[in-house]
Amino acid sequence: MLEMRPNCECCNMDLDPSGTEARICSFECTFCAECAERTLNGKCPNCGGVLAPRPARAVDKLAKYPASTKRVVKTQGCMLT
Repeated sequence: MLEMRPNCECCNMDLDPSGTEARICSFECTFCAECAERTLNGKCPNCGGVLAPRPARAVDKLAKYPASTKRVVKTQGCMLT
């Protein structure tokens, strides 16, 4: 089951677990669509993997399977390495 991290690692924007704005890599590094596309060009700055749309979690499942509350933010900014 995906963690459904609550924010973009670049800009710290809140990401709705039942929404379509999150992008993730295979390690679940999480970014908003704008940072993933404009700043990162679809490539994860942490692992180099492809960023893909994160599947939305059905609203009726969030009570039993809540999204993570742990926020991760890149303190050095979000640039490709």
